[in-house]
Amino acid sequence: NETLGAFKTSGIRLGTPAITTRGFDEADATKVAELILQALQAPTDQANLDDVKQQAMALTAKHPIDVD
Repeated sequence: NETLGAFKTSGIRLGTPAITTRGFDEADATKVAELILQALQAPTDQANLDDVKQQAMALTAKHPIDVD
């Protein structure tokens, strides 16, 4: 858990309003975190990045942006 305020840098801070607006639930947010970790663990492995992209696209297809 983050103990510093939003203006103190101690790591990566991600906002969630965009994904909650799209209807992502806790399990989806966990998956987003896992995909970020997967990408960061092998940032030069194109096969890994392609896998992350495929999974991210599937997740966003599950929760499309409401344009109405």
